[in-house]
Amino acid sequence: MDKKTGKWLSYVFWVAVAVLLVWLCFRQMDWTQFVLALERCRWEWVLASMALGILSIFIRGLRWRMLLTPLDPGTSILTCFNAYAIGSAANLALPRVGEVVRLAYAVNHSSKDARGKRLLSADKALGSIVTERVWDMLFVGLITVLVLVLKWDDFGTFFSETFSWGGRLLAWALAGLVLVGTGTVALFWYMREKGGFWLQGWTFIRGIGEGLGSFRHMKNGWLFLLYTLLIWTLYWFMSAAILWALRDMPEFSTFTLADALFISLVGSLSSMVPVPGGFGVYHGMVGGALQVLWGLPKDSCMAFAVLNHESQVLTQALCGLGSYIHESFFRNKQ
Repeated sequence: MDKKTGKWLSYVFWVAVAVLLVWLCFRQMDWTQFVLALERCRWEWVLASMALGILSIFIRGLRWRMLLTPLDPGTSILTCFNAYAIGSAANLALPRVGEVVRLAYAVNHSSKDARGKRLLSADKALGSIVTERVWDMLFVGLITVLVLVLKWDDFGTFFSETFSWGGRLLAWALAGLVLVGTGTVALFWYMREKGGFWLQGWTFIRGIGEGLGSFRHMKNGWLFLLYTLLIWTLYWFMSAAILWALRDMPEFSTFTLADALFISLVGSLSSMVPVPGGFGVYHGMVGGALQVLWGLPKDSCMAFAVLNHESQVLTQALCGLGSYIHESFFRNKQ
């Protein structure tokens, strides 16, 4: 089996998983109550959540630009926003492909040196993306600890029962990745003097290291941390806005900002499963949390999940389309 066939089989598998999960989430639904929940929705809050989603993409672009600037001082805010928007839209169809699209876009729009060579290479851009992911994981960890410390009586049981087995599996997987990664780096470093494949591999690894190290060369590291905090605050209030959109329904009238933070955290954890667009996984995890912790009826849980997830899917698709149109019809003519 060649590599291309393997990728397509993997994609078909995860699409099938998404379809199965969506069916499991929406079977035995009281569709009359589901439609009634949507009719009672305050759509201005849904639009507010979508606006926050657009702002989060913009802030992510600003944060990424801080990592790219030490590598290519000419990196523009527009380049980073378009790269993020198009990449996010690509992720809706092909999981994890959006990172490749974003990387390629940034490299193709980077400045050139006197010899006509791009200042930003793929390995360095990849390093900056890995740096972003590391900081995002740190913030997810901090939010998880904060939620559990402040609201253990409400959320502790759910976490311990839902994520105990998955958490151990994830820990072993991460340990294995660290071990394999360390061994690979050591092997290429040891064999680099033989040239050819080994030297090219070591050069690529070193470029990733330079991208990771770009954080150290930023003039305002505190601003990078502030952007990260703002991004996750926006995710928090995106969930809160959907709760406020449904507050005319009695079952949603007592939700607090702390509850919205927990729901946002569960939604973020659902993104770890590489199904296209998060379909099914998000609905199952967030809907399940609402059912288990608050005892909401299934149709109300799915109404919230659909409004929160699909509004952001629409936001990402529109932003990606807008950036693609700008790139295709306006920027190329400049």
